[in-house]
Amino acid sequence: MEENRFKLPTEMVELPSKGLLYPEGNPLREGKIEMKYMTAKEEDILTNQNYIKQGLVVDKLLQSLIVTKINYNDLLIGDKNAIMIAARVLSYGASYEFEYDGIKQEVDLSSIEPKPLHPEVSKATSNMFNFVLPHSNNTLTFKLLTHGDENKIDSESKGLKKLNKETTSDVTVRLSHMLLSVNGSSESKDIRDFVNNYFLAKDARAFRQYYNELSPDVDMKITLITSEGGEEDVDLPIGINFFWPDA
Repeated sequence: MEENRFKLPTEMVELPSKGLLYPEGNPLREGKIEMKYMTAKEEDILTNQNYIKQGLVVDKLLQSLIVTKINYNDLLIGDKNAIMIAARVLSYGASYEFEYDGIKQEVDLSSIEPKPLHPEVSKATSNMFNFVLPHSNNTLTFKLLTHGDENKIDSESKGLKKLNKETTSDVTVRLSHMLLSVNGSSESKDIRDFVNNYFLAKDARAFRQYYNELSPDVDMKITLITSEGGEEDVDLPIGINFFWPDA
């Protein structure tokens, strides 16, 4: 068979971060990636029961669809969200039908746009930001989480849960992975000590709000019709028929 006899269409997908938070030399620094259309190979991934049981099916699908040679773990969560939306549009089209509040809904996924880039991100030279806590006045240096960070957080939380099934450490583990330093100290033990013992709840709330405002992402807020005839603004529900529209 002749080489490149069969042509596979691809599209360039813009990243909400515009690549600004990735280091020089990283392909993601370009602010866009090339993705291919879904083939029968990717449908095999979507029906792989081991991937489904392990919660890996969407990540395996996206890795298969991304043409640009990247380290998938480097992806910022907001950029990954944009890629997921693009993958659905390229695979099954922009029309997404689902049920909400007992009513059949339809959303045009091509209308989902990136959030406006935060000024601090626009002028950033790396994935490193500062925030002074409004109540305790402690200074935090933090990063925006990547897919790789999320995997580490999930693994650590599950490990702690096995040690003590009566407690959950999801919030403190996540905060510990976000922070790079507290009041100039980047020692892991100091960061964890601060998170576990000195991070005021009202400060943590303010920090999370700033973190969410800062994070490049796609705007997943949509307006849906309720059973009472009104409208409600909600985050886009990602149901089983997002990647399995015939389910």
